[in-house]
Amino acid sequence: MGAPLIDLMQFTSVVAAVLDRGRKRPREIAVERPSALGAAWEKISASALASDIRAAGLGWIGLGLKPGEAVSILGSTSYEWMIMDLGAQAAGLVTVPIYETDSYEQIKWITQKAQVKAVITDTTAQAVMVRQLAKEPELAGQISEVFSLDDSGLTRLLEHGRALSPAQLDQRLEQIQLEDLCTIVFTSGTTGRPKGVEMTHANFLRPMNSVIEKRSWNEWVFDPGARVIYFLPVAHVLARFLGYQQLVGHGTGAFLPNSKTIVQDMQTFKPNALLVVPRVLEKVYNAADATAGSGIKLRIFRLAARTAEHWARLQESGKEITFAHKIKIALARKLVLNKIRKLLGGNLQGIVSGGAPMAERLGRFFIGCGIEVLQGYGATETTGPLTMSERIGNKTGYVGQPLLCNEVRLGEGGELQARGGSIMRGYHGEPELTKEAFTEDGWFKTGDLGQIDADGNVKITGRAKEIIVTAGGKNVAPAVLEERLKGHPLISQVMVVGDNKPFVAALVTIDKEMLPTWLKNHGIEQMDITRAARDTRVLEALQRAVQRTNRAVSRAESIRKIKVLTTDWTIENGMLTPSLKIKRDRIRAAYAEQIEDLFTKREQK
Repeated sequence: MGAPLIDLMQFTSVVAAVLDRGRKRPREIAVERPSALGAAWEKISASALASDIRAAGLGWIGLGLKPGEAVSILGSTSYEWMIMDLGAQAAGLVTVPIYETDSYEQIKWITQKAQVKAVITDTTAQAVMVRQLAKEPELAGQISEVFSLDDSGLTRLLEHGRALSPAQLDQRLEQIQLEDLCTIVFTSGTTGRPKGVEMTHANFLRPMNSVIEKRSWNEWVFDPGARVIYFLPVAHVLARFLGYQQLVGHGTGAFLPNSKTIVQDMQTFKPNALLVVPRVLEKVYNAADATAGSGIKLRIFRLAARTAEHWARLQESGKEITFAHKIKIALARKLVLNKIRKLLGGNLQGIVSGGAPMAERLGRFFIGCGIEVLQGYGATETTGPLTMSERIGNKTGYVGQPLLCNEVRLGEGGELQARGGSIMRGYHGEPELTKEAFTEDGWFKTGDLGQIDADGNVKITGRAKEIIVTAGGKNVAPAVLEERLKGHPLISQVMVVGDNKPFVAALVTIDKEMLPTWLKNHGIEQMDITRAARDTRVLEALQRAVQRTNRAVSRAESIRKIKVLTTDWTIENGMLTPSLKIKRDRIRAAYAEQIEDLFTKREQK
């Protein structure tokens, strides 16, 4: 039995719903965070959470900030991040997240554009940078306060509110209207300067209420016993949305700064659901494949993986599952697949994937492990999920039906378009860009190409701006090839190229974490990435991966050549967005010479 449903539309803000939980269900454990002792987790009740939020809200008011003014949080995912964010909401302020990896110029642009008045950072070094940019002529006198968490920043913020009456916060809360601006989230800027997406309180509450009404995901993020680790950036709207979803319900969330300790954290926290981008699942699968070793052990692993995928296909098709099939999956789980589940904490029931397309064979592998895999689809402009898969009738490769507050259609050229309660108010200070983002009859143009089946399930087939048109006139969707090729343990990132060229090619980067294990398993001496990128045995393995990938497409769409690069693409070097999407324009510019070589140099024999 699930918990009684909550009508979130009785509130005018997310923070009001979280504070209501603290009043009505004060003893529920809302958050757990790692203690200083390591393996133990500090439990934070709904009542304590509410108190922390109220204290932060009074602190923001104590800084002299007025309703509607903007504040920024520059830092990694953490309990403190959520407290400062929700406290700002309670004070009637507008939160403007800043990614840790944003450059000086990007932060300058964001704070100037959003007229940010105060900033809290993770580190003193970040605070020094913000203070420096606050002296720039364009920002002179705008930013009045800069705190850093590693220098008692949160304590200092709270001190500003200690002398204030709680009634002052209550008054601010009562003034909030559904259509008031809640946050401005600047897109990660894969092209040009980031655009500030304006989201109202209603933009969060309406889709959150739709998720609860649908019930499908409630066992994972809403009901008592629901336990989710959030390690994706809460500066990104997807993690923030689902974090809110849990905080207003009955479950427990953990907000962790990065994925470096995720395996250890999962084994002690034991989540029943996990929010990821597909690349995280690729890394788990590739690590399992690489550590399987070689010879009979590797063959057993890959046989188990094929069995898992076949099992998932059978379940999805509704065909009869024979006794022989049950024996095969039971044996595969006993020998291999249960070890994967144990690695992920042993209690994992479901994986929610979003932020990028997920390869179907990857989803089916984890389903075969006994873990449900659901996908959501959306964008910053849709306040996170626009569509969500259902646990009953889930179709691998589809991203589900639109939330109850939204509707979708296919526009010109097969572009997916949407309208409804979660669609942004517009781009901050950019009326012309806002107008361009919508059709004349008011539908938001997602820029993604899609299909919609008879039941209303959506399938994303590519991004309109990313479609490659070869010199022969063949349209090629790069995502299909890229996701399949990244399934090889040696490969970290892929970008398919070939626009106006005679054939399709790809840039490939090597996974430096997987390289040593792969070399050992194949009886090859250890070498660095620079040598590996030229080694005949490594290149032959990558070419076999290309051949397997090409089986999914026609010859005209197949990858004919690859260029193996010696530098991986990361968030830090500006080649990936915070949600781990490749920045195609940036990569094309940085590797223009290598791309040209693919089409002008003859292949080496």
